[in-house]
Amino acid sequence: MLKKSPLAVIGILFFIFGFVTWLNSALVPFLRIACELDNFQSYFVTFMFYIAYFIFAIPSAKVIDRIGYKKSISVGLGVMAAGAALFIPAAYTRFYMFFLSGLFLMGAGLALLQTAANPYAAVLGSPETAAKRIGIMGVCNKFAGILAPLILGSITLKNADAVLRQVQNPAITAARQAEILDNLALQCLIPYFCIVAVLVLLAVFIRRVSLPDIQEEKTETEYLEVETKRSIFGYGRLWGGVMALFFYVGAEVIGVDSLISYASSLGISSYSAKIFPSFSMVAFLIGYLIGIIGIPRWFGQRAALIFSALGCMAVVTASLLTSGILSVYILVWLGLTNAMIWPAVWGLAIEGLGKHTSTGSSLLVMSIVGGALLPLLFGRIVDISGYGYAYLLLYPCYAIILGYALWNKPKKHYL
Repeated sequence: MLKKSPLAVIGILFFIFGFVTWLNSALVPFLRIACELDNFQSYFVTFMFYIAYFIFAIPSAKVIDRIGYKKSISVGLGVMAAGAALFIPAAYTRFYMFFLSGLFLMGAGLALLQTAANPYAAVLGSPETAAKRIGIMGVCNKFAGILAPLILGSITLKNADAVLRQVQNPAITAARQAEILDNLALQCLIPYFCIVAVLVLLAVFIRRVSLPDIQEEKTETEYLEVETKRSIFGYGRLWGGVMALFFYVGAEVIGVDSLISYASSLGISSYSAKIFPSFSMVAFLIGYLIGIIGIPRWFGQRAALIFSALGCMAVVTASLLTSGILSVYILVWLGLTNAMIWPAVWGLAIEGLGKHTSTGSSLLVMSIVGGALLPLLFGRIVDISGYGYAYLLLYPCYAIILGYALWNKPKKHYL
């Protein structure tokens, strides 16, 4: 049996989460060209990926209860590998539903992985520093997010703008247009072949590595709390966290996955614009490092959440008050202000759940459905009114997160 630090292994998993998730920032503009889609249709990439979280989060908790956290992680990696494998026939047929089916399966596998892995990061240490540990995992996640759009974008978007100009030429025949787009679609084959191989190898690795099983034991105060709150519905802090994460994930996905398309609308080539999601991930890393160093030394989880929500509103405002490429560079800094929202909400929401930890975790994972629904709305607004109006959608998202932070007054004693 391999002997590794549990948090190091979970860090590898969070790297995989980030790499697979932030591939979508390059996949949206790629499929918009290859499959001849409008903005609304292209955001079904994020819809199918994140709706799987909503559908499979509760079943994931049941799977974990039945086979344990460690085996569930291995199964989740296998499901993700199957989803990535669907990109092979999708590339050969250029059939959008094949791409979407592969993304749905990858999201389903990630739902299981997230439900299993986030509690590891939260409970392997003191509750007061849960956000700090999840922040460390976020560093792994966002470092992968820096690499993902650069790698996939370098391969799939290299000649995407030239292809778009060719197929929009009114003199081109339908047969020639189809041939050009078919060749473009095949450019995603090698990246997804590699993803399948890595996921299969990692699934085997997890089966062999030593990971402690999470014991959802309760302290005396937790027993008293469970007596008065027998149902998961009695934990208002959890349900507020579910709502906050719904709007956060939607805002985060919009803030990153729209950058290439937004920059392209300003006349920047898609190939050059692939750098902007990576810049946003760098900003995320800076935010995570501030949180890792500052919690709980300088500020607590609730304070981090308040400052993050206010900071996000300030960044959106600054971007909307400017124009051109400067507005894109400002939006990149949403990564900095977004960084500690997920770990802070997660750390607050699962506090004191005791035996309900796996169920609470699955409910929080379900909230990732915000990444499915809100970008679709964003895409529709872009098609109708343009990006300036579409980015206004971020204001109510961050206002709700701020409300959760202000309502969530700290307890005198940890329960």
